[in-house]
Parts: sequence; structure tokens; C-alpha cells
Amino acid sequence: MNPRLAAAIVAATAVLALAPNQASAAPVPQPQNATAENLAAAGRTAAAPDTLATLSRFFAREGKVSLTAAQPRIEGDTVPVHYLSPEFVAGKAGASVARLEFLASKAVSSDGQQAALWTAKTQAGWQVVNIATGDDEFRYARLGSAKLPGGTVFREPQIDAWYVAGGERVLPLDEDAAAAVGARGTSLAAYRARVVKAYGDKLPGSAYGRSGNAGGFAPTEATAADTARDTAASASASRPGSPFAGLPTAAGALALALGAAGAVAARRARRQRVVRA
Repeated sequence: MNPRLAAAIVAATAVLALAPNQASAAPVPQPQNATAENLAAAGRTAAAPDTLATLSRFFAREGKVSLTAAQPRIEGDTVPVHYLSPEFVAGKAGASVARLEFLASKAVSSDGQQAALWTAKTQAGWQVVNIATGDDEFRYARLGSAKLPGGTVFREPQIDAWYVAGGERVLPLDEDAAAAVGARGTSLAAYRARVVKAYGDKLPGSAYGRSGNAGGFAPTEATAADTARDTAASASASRPGSPFAGLPTAAGALALALGAAGAVAARRARRQRVVRA
């Protein structure tokens, strides 16, 4: 599994909504649905000159390509990205297995590097709230469409597993998902039983959530050190020359609203993909 570099400013959408509710501090910047209008707006935001300038710094951050030679471009269609729904875990009647979290656009540099631009609608309008290396969002969308046409591709962040769901079946798209539900997948009812057992006592408002543990993961000494490093990274994000300079300040505000526990949950959920800036 290829490492992914998340922006130093972690957006609220990067944390699964099973973390403690932060609605009073800041709204979760979710697009309500993936309409053609929303997809087009997200695509325009991803292709904006300011975004491309940020991408140039992003792709040049490790010296793989020079800032002037990066020449990033947006490639292909914007895709909706779904995560496991807390309403589904809670057993809410009629809740779908996954909910839309953000829209993703693929960025490619002149030397072939790839990144996903996570775009969401915030109070300030459509904004890029995260940049992550690799093409998972697009690759699994293609795999899911081929494996179960018309199904919903979604991610279970706690174990970094990707699935496609349709009808009464949940099918795995990667090794983590296959380890969880078997190579042939499982029924929707059996999948619900598994996630209820794993996360049912960690939903917003639960004793677990009120204790300060977010997203199903308890902070440890190691993650506390990670938090300190990420705090420093966030502080440097607006400095000239930072590959993250130019990301919307609203994303930073949303990240601060999450608090340290939320940031830890995001890192632990994507533990094999996050590389410090």
C-alpha cells in the first residue's frame, strides 16, 4: 500500500463522523449529494489557478520535480467519495451503509506523480480541504464499478478498507476489506452486525466519545508525539514556500474544531498513508 501525504491542515471531512460531534464548533463541510452541478463546481475549484499553484509546491516538496517544472493538471472526472455511515452503525431505519463525505479530483504532475484533491462545500463556498498522494479514490471507484455496477463504493477508515455495496451485498475491494468480510464479501446484515460490534459503543454522544477518545482509537504516547509534530506542521502551513500554503484557511479552522483527539483518529485511521510534511 503506497504511503499518502495528507495536508498538514486536516479537514473535518478527513475524520469519520463516528468521532465526537463537533457541530457546535464548526459545520462538517459535506456536499449534500453528488449532483452534476456539485461535481462541476468541485472540478472548477480543483482546476483554479490558486489550487494549481499549491499543487506545484506539493509535487515539488521532496525535490522530485522542480517548482516550475511540476506543471500540475487535473485529469479525469471528479468522483464522489463515501465513508461508512454512523447512522448505519447506529441502526437508524432506512440508513444507507455509506454517506457522501467529499468530492475528489485527480491531479497529475509532469513527472507522473498523482494526488487527490478533496473538495467540499464550506461556509465560504467550494474549497479544497485536503491533498493526498496517490489515486485510491479513483482506483477503487473504477474497481467498484466493474465489480458491482451501480453499487456504492465506500471506505471504512478505521481499518483503511474499501468496499462496494449494492442490494444486500458488501464486496471487498482491497486486502483490508477482504480480511474483514472475506474474499467473497458478506451480506449487508452481516456487515452491519460487524460494524455495530466494532463501533456501536463509540458513536457521537457515547461514553467513549465523551471520554475524549475519537473515532474508535485511544490516544497513546506515540500518537501524542504525532499530535505535537502535526501541530508544528499546521503552524508552518501558511509560511511562504510551504507546499500547503494556499490551502483555504477555512480548512484550518475546521481542523482546529476537531481538536487533538480528532486529528489522532484521522492519522490512526489512515496510518499507512500519512507522511509528515
